[in-house]
Amino acid sequence: MCAARMPDPDVVIVGSGIAGALIAKVLATAGKKVLILEAGEQLPPDINGYMNRFLNATAKVPESPYPPELFDANGLVDPSTVNVGRPTVLSLGARYRFGDWQDPKQSYLIQQGPLPFASTYERINGGTSRHWLGTSLRFLPSDFEMKTRYNRFVDWPIKYSHLEEWYGKAEREIGVSADVADQSYLDISFSSGYSYPMPKIVMSKVDAAVEAGLSGLKISGHGLDDVKWAVASTPAARNSQPYQNRRVCAGNTNCIPICPIQAKYDPSVTLADALRTGRVDIMYKTVASKVQVDESRRVSGIEWIRYQDEKGPPVERGSVTGNKKVYILAGNAIETPRLLLMSKSERSPDGVANRKDGKGFVGKYLMDHPLYLAWALAPKPVWGYRGPLSTAGIEICRDGAFRRDRGAFRVEIGNEGWNFALGDPNTTTVDFVNGINFSGLNGGKSDDPKKGEPKALFGSELTAALNDKLSRQFRLGFLIEQSPDAGNKVTVSDQFMDHLGLQRPQISYNLSEYTKQGLAAAKDTASAIFKNMGADEFTTKPNADDPSTFEWPQGSTERIKYYGAGHLVGTHRMGTSANDSVVDDMQRSWDHKNLYLVGSGSFPTVATANPTLTLAALCLRTADDIVKNFPAQ
Repeated sequence: MCAARMPDPDVVIVGSGIAGALIAKVLATAGKKVLILEAGEQLPPDINGYMNRFLNATAKVPESPYPPELFDANGLVDPSTVNVGRPTVLSLGARYRFGDWQDPKQSYLIQQGPLPFASTYERINGGTSRHWLGTSLRFLPSDFEMKTRYNRFVDWPIKYSHLEEWYGKAEREIGVSADVADQSYLDISFSSGYSYPMPKIVMSKVDAAVEAGLSGLKISGHGLDDVKWAVASTPAARNSQPYQNRRVCAGNTNCIPICPIQAKYDPSVTLADALRTGRVDIMYKTVASKVQVDESRRVSGIEWIRYQDEKGPPVERGSVTGNKKVYILAGNAIETPRLLLMSKSERSPDGVANRKDGKGFVGKYLMDHPLYLAWALAPKPVWGYRGPLSTAGIEICRDGAFRRDRGAFRVEIGNEGWNFALGDPNTTTVDFVNGINFSGLNGGKSDDPKKGEPKALFGSELTAALNDKLSRQFRLGFLIEQSPDAGNKVTVSDQFMDHLGLQRPQISYNLSEYTKQGLAAAKDTASAIFKNMGADEFTTKPNADDPSTFEWPQGSTERIKYYGAGHLVGTHRMGTSANDSVVDDMQRSWDHKNLYLVGSGSFPTVATANPTLTLAALCLRTADDIVKNFPAQ
């Protein structure tokens, strides 16, 4: 659809990910005319093209099914040659090597360090939720009150009670499979008679093995001495029965990056509903380039650039204008502050929605869930590689008095063997076929000086070895609470541009002592669980030149590696006043009354739950407020 079909929209939304799609549907249903500016291409009629890209990809990373291309004849595509760039996990490599994390010709993000921001995102129709896992956990009541309860960070301007109703609405909208009894822990409450839209996804044999292995577990230190260890099923936006014309999950173990049968929710479901109202238009391949502000401090328009091909020149420039409209930025916690900071003018010298003289908060407090990954070989088969990527976790460590001293964590139990860890079953299969030992399973662990010589196996001997090793693989992923630190921030580069001539995001990032202590606790917890289970741990020691590592304990030669969870949080945080935040509790800009900045960028803290469900609940609450108070005064 083109802009001419909606000459005077009531609301302009930048981005058609889950935040933009949810708000568009609510507003259009209420009779508002909505125009969406979407940087990515129109969704194809089916996902066959995305599936083929993934199946033929050299590297099966979360970004591989989706445009733009990751590789060209020279290696990784130079981000300066692409109209809609995005980060990739392939550009988190050591300095001066393939994927150098600080090489602007390989990394879209201009990484200033001292550590890499390790998460990625999509800039396509549907956003990063195209490749999400589907985990739909509620925040804990304590997560909203970190300052009050633990004298850490800040309290949110809302409490759990303000979101409880909206959590339920979000769970119905995206279709969550879960059980209330399983989720009633650590003070999470539900309204009387509440039930999830679908029954929980059946837990896996891996889950059962971990649950049995927790019996009698005792861990000293890290505030875990009195923990009552247990496994709980994980709420998931994935069908356990037919829902929203989506199929029932078939257990393909490929939720990230793409569900081949579309049993998992993605924003195209909500967007299709919005479009069916007849009051939503989308301008595809249209990149918002500047937010305009008038003399009354109202947003008066958004400039945009349209392109036709990934690397082609702009084909049109224009703007959507009018200071009586509502403007909603629904990019993500990197692209939204990027747009605001690119929008400098005489009226907004430090960028839109940002205070003058360096006192603004736009871009600050960037957070993720730094993820600790550990893997082991169980003493008997656990039969991974089937079912969704994760069906259960250990949630009891999400809260406790230890949060005064270190980051909390939740434990995700993986059903995909060592696929995340090592790219299995391919790696181990190649090891046994060719007589090599990248996995550590063919002749002893890779860091074991007493390991035997690897052997090349054939026929029944090969089959027996693979059946034995692959059937016993499992992994644990620990999502760590990261502290909100002002030094972790998004700015824009004055030197490096994308192909449209727009400034690329510049990232400063580090892990605090609080967060590192959480990662250290996760490492020790993983090893203790494996030992209690009688499992043989194979987690490899990271190389010293791996940029996503840090020395621990300080002064030692040991290092801990972290991964990105894909959870972009912070950068336009909500609060109680303009003196400590960018938006109010309705995600409305303090500075510009007709501007909303929505999504997980509004979170003041990251807590431990995957952010998507809370993001969705906040956006439904915001949309309801806009409907009730339109037009913004």
